[in-house]
Amino acid sequence: MRVIVDLCLVPIGVGVSLSKYVAACEKVLTEAGLSTRLHSYGTNVEGEWDEVFAAVKRCHEAVHEMGAPRITTTIKLGTRTDREQTMDDKVRSVSEKL
Repeated sequence: MRVIVDLCLVPIGVGVSLSKYVAACEKVLTEAGLSTRLHSYGTNVEGEWDEVFAAVKRCHEAVHEMGAPRITTTIKLGTRTDREQTMDDKVRSVSEKL
């Protein structure tokens, strides 16, 4: 099953600058071959359910390996069975109505 996820992973106990941790997670997602779109408070991720969630697990592992003692993650997700829809399709649909 395909899924579109809005992922926000926040390491705790590492100071106020988080960009190196975000970059590490982005690298994991890219290496997994997933479609991603970074935004100011997270990343949209698109792919097969098992592949997406395996990559989220690897993000946690990578960030812990960088020294983060705790991580809190917020995930919003959507699936469809009536048709295939990509992140770009969703954005295009709204843009056409503007």
